Amino acid sequence: MAEDPAGVTRENDGLETRPVVYICRTEEFSACHRLHSPFLTDEENLELFGACNNFHGHGHNYKVKVTLKGKVDPITGILINLGDLKQYMKTAIHDLMDHKHIDKDVPYFKDKVSSAENIAVFIWKNIGRELPRPELLYEVHVTESDKNSVYYRGDVE
Repeated sequence: MAEDPAGVTRENDGLETRPVVYICRTEEFSACHRLHSPFLTDEENLELFGACNNFHGHGHNYKVKVTLKGKVDPITGILINLGDLKQYMKTAIHDLMDHKHIDKDVPYFKDKVSSAENIAVFIWKNIGRELPRPELLYEVHVTESDKNSVYYRGDVE
C-alpha cells in the first residue's frame, strides 16, 4: 500500500481508499412540550406520562448532536465545513424549535406525541433536507435531560 500526500491510499490492486470519519456537532435549544397522545383518554395519558402530561406542558434545555459519516476529502482534508453544518443545524433545528411550545408551534407535532423519540426523528428529517449530501447523515442524538436521551440513525421497520 502506498499513500500519496493528499491522504489517498492505493491498495495493491490500484483501487483508491480514503479514511472514513465520523464528525459531530452539538447545538442546544430550549422548548416546552406536553406528552399527550390523542389516541388515549385523558386518564390513560396521565397514568402513562405522569407529570409530563401537565396540561400546560413542561420545558427542557435540549442538546442535539448530529453525526455525519463519510470519507475525508483528499484535497480539503475535511468531510464537511463545520460552519456550514452549524448553519444547517440552525435552520433545521434552532429556528423551528427554540423557545417554542413544540406541540403548538411545530406543525409536525400536530398529530404526533412530542416525545424525545419523535423529536429525534423530526430533526433527522429536517437536517437531511438541509444537507447537500444527506447520505452523510449517520446519527441524531437528542438529550432531553441528564438522565434521558435518544439516538436515531434513520432506521424504519
